[in-house]
Amino acid sequence: MKYDYAEYEKKLKKYLDKGRYQHTIGVMHTSAALAMAHGYPLDQALLAGLLHDCAKCIPNKKKLKICKKNGIVLSPVEQENPFLIHAKLGVYIAREKYGVEDKEILSAIRWHTTGKGNMSVLEMLVYIADYIEPGRDKAPNLEQIRKIAFQDLDECMYYILRDSVGYLKTSAKVTDPQTEKAFLFYEALHLEKKQKEANADDK
Repeated sequence: MKYDYAEYEKKLKKYLDKGRYQHTIGVMHTSAALAMAHGYPLDQALLAGLLHDCAKCIPNKKKLKICKKNGIVLSPVEQENPFLIHAKLGVYIAREKYGVEDKEILSAIRWHTTGKGNMSVLEMLVYIADYIEPGRDKAPNLEQIRKIAFQDLDECMYYILRDSVGYLKTSAKVTDPQTEKAFLFYEALHLEKKQKEANADDK
């Protein structure tokens, strides 16, 4: 399906601050680059990247109000930390304000912040693009992670989640249980891969 990205960008620009909008464009283009590298449809990657933060700049009190009004169920962690809500609320905003019905795109928006176990290709593309887009410069091991992103999505998820969980545990920020689950899932895949490589070397 072909989308009118210029129209989406014009509308989105009204609701995001300058820095968030620049980040969003970076994620859109990085999602597309990763899609090309991994043979995934560009249209979905572009739109999911463009709309991933569509609810980000809504004030926290308003986020909670919209969720309550529209029956969007929040976990205790989300209720106590409204900054975590924007991904879940973003699904509603993308559907209601931008007319997006593609379930894969909506799911990529839903999981771009916490991640989860066994993510789809599009979910991983947007999650990774959000972490490595050109405007990002503070995360550890970015050079290595950017390289792996274009080679192996599962491995890239492991390294991002490892660093993210490590950072969250040493800071005052809350770790969403889904992020812990995601890390354990991709850590298991990573260890399995390393074991296979070791077995191959022994032969």
